[in-house]
Amino acid sequence: MEKKIAGLHHVTAIASDPQRNLDFYVGLLGLRFVKRTVNFDDPGTYHLYFGDERGTPGTILTFFPWPGARRGIRGTGQIEATAFAISPDSIGYWLERFKQQHVTAEKASPRFGQDVIRFTDPDGLLLELIASSSPARVEPWPDSPVPAGHALQGFHSVSAALEGYEKTARLLTENFGYRLIQQSGNRFRFASPDDTAPGRIIDLLCLPDTGMGRVAAGSVHHIAFRAKDEAEQLKWREHLVDLGYNVTPVIDRTYFHSIYFREPGGVLFEIATEPPGFTLDEKLEELGTHLRLPPWMESARSQIEKILPPIQVPSKL
Repeated sequence: MEKKIAGLHHVTAIASDPQRNLDFYVGLLGLRFVKRTVNFDDPGTYHLYFGDERGTPGTILTFFPWPGARRGIRGTGQIEATAFAISPDSIGYWLERFKQQHVTAEKASPRFGQDVIRFTDPDGLLLELIASSSPARVEPWPDSPVPAGHALQGFHSVSAALEGYEKTARLLTENFGYRLIQQSGNRFRFASPDDTAPGRIIDLLCLPDTGMGRVAAGSVHHIAFRAKDEAEQLKWREHLVDLGYNVTPVIDRTYFHSIYFREPGGVLFEIATEPPGFTLDEKLEELGTHLRLPPWMESARSQIEKILPPIQVPSKL
């Protein structure tokens, strides 16, 4: 198959309190709340989407918030860290912003020549801001509490913790079109051929002496890669099945269509279509302002709204 994966579509994680989640990602990090919907597999809970102005693929971080959910355990078979790109001139701004908002953050050792800030969200999800001199094309949210010059510029990378990395590396290089671009110790960096796309980098961490992780609050549930359209997605599904993977049928997620499978190291991978996008059922200026339900759930709207806790988009911090 000649098609290549351009990069990430979104990253989905698990949270506990939905309001606290909103306050952190909109109020502190300055991401736009691009979609307020429900978990299609568990409609009594929210599915919250954050990203740039329009939720461009490669900028979208989403959450299933389950109030009272227990904390996950970090380990192999999961994404260890999710990193956003920032301007090299923004390191000082973000360290000061975290200090003012009483968020513990540290400037870690440079990674492949790039400055790194590490911190966690209120549920313990490990996040990074990485200084990038060649940011991808994203659309800054003009109403963000973070000045445009310091705004998050989509995903820089994700780091996958694996017992062994070779089989996952083979999937990335021989099938997705990624190539190994850098290595340091047990960290192997792979990148897609599209050097203008956000989220084109995946780091594989070889951790043979680390136990298996447990996905729960503060953990990444899955990562999704981009497919140009449904036809390309179906080709990927056929190809992955031919390789011996168990792949789900195509699932309608309203704003994209999805297929899922587990890569050799145990991380849940998704391939999601770029269209139709988040303006399918809302105008650009109204994204995230109203609870949106898929057509097959509209008849149950009143019951769903009674179950969901009230949430409010935070004002600027």
